[in-house]
Amino acid sequence: MQDSAPPLRVALVGYGYAGRTFHAPLICSVPGLVLDAVVSRDPGKVHADLPGVDVVADAAAAFADPRLDIVVIASPNDTHAPLARAALEAGKHVVVDKPFALHLAQARELAAIAERERCVLSVFQNRRWDSDFLGVWQLVKEGRLGKVTHFESHIDRFRPQVRARWREQAGAGSGLWYDLGPHLVDQALCLFGLPDRVWASLATQRDAGEVTDWAHAVLEYGERRVILHASMLVAGGSSRFIVHGTQGSVAKLKSDPQETQLLAGMRPGDAGWGEDTDKLLLYHGNGEVEPLAPPRGDQSRYYAAFRDAVQGRGPNPVTPRQAIAVMAVIEAAMASAMGGKAIVLELDAAERDAWPGS
Repeated sequence: MQDSAPPLRVALVGYGYAGRTFHAPLICSVPGLVLDAVVSRDPGKVHADLPGVDVVADAAAAFADPRLDIVVIASPNDTHAPLARAALEAGKHVVVDKPFALHLAQARELAAIAERERCVLSVFQNRRWDSDFLGVWQLVKEGRLGKVTHFESHIDRFRPQVRARWREQAGAGSGLWYDLGPHLVDQALCLFGLPDRVWASLATQRDAGEVTDWAHAVLEYGERRVILHASMLVAGGSSRFIVHGTQGSVAKLKSDPQETQLLAGMRPGDAGWGEDTDKLLLYHGNGEVEPLAPPRGDQSRYYAAFRDAVQGRGPNPVTPRQAIAVMAVIEAAMASAMGGKAIVLELDAAERDAWPGS
């Protein structure tokens, strides 16, 4: 990016967990982006972290501000589509936190509006830049496992007590599959493209649970099986990734450290940022086990790429059509769980072309 390029001014809608933990610090770390306003009803909370940022209570006021170039939507899931629509129609470039929308029709509508308004619309799939995924991706793409036959991706947590927050209360867009499913699905599509069929089972396992807190999806690619799993009742013993192929296997026990680092106050560029000390274990067919250091993760690369896309200097890091495909898998899994059968994705040719190799 040229130093003479004017900074892009950003409004962040929502200052809950996602806005405060991920979006605000990542935006502030990227040269050429300025976090100018936060839409929140709690100015004290925002100013405790960001004393120089304007706080407005009404999203419409931020969308109407001609000084602002970009709107980032990190509000509850059921507000993503209507807020994104309003921001796009106001001529803003938009980042939507996952999930893109609540269903496929909403996702397609947003993509059409962005194209009509000639605005860059992207979905915040920050975990494409996680150390664990980057390490597995590198081994798969280099062919060190041979032909991958079994891929298993877990995001498991141990939270036996149901908390009083919208993600865990009954309502549109709540539950674990909407929360973590988009990450799991997006990473799988990055590696393998679109599946032939989707089979899934969803459950509510915790006492007093109101929403899905256990999710298991199987994506079928010919003879390959891709297993995506998330649970709120795993205290340990679960690997983040397990991959088997015709020439070897790899296991990655622990997750990327960036979320923990952000919660501790670390920021991109700090010493140790994105460094993952948990090695990948590459199992060769002769019984040898080779420990490998994972690449450094850096989720701020998403916002650097989005900045470049808005300025016409690079591609959109997560395109609307890619996000539509992710929503199609999310929706297919829900239909499969309800109907007890595998589901074929209903995507047109252009939507399928968003994922090379599909």
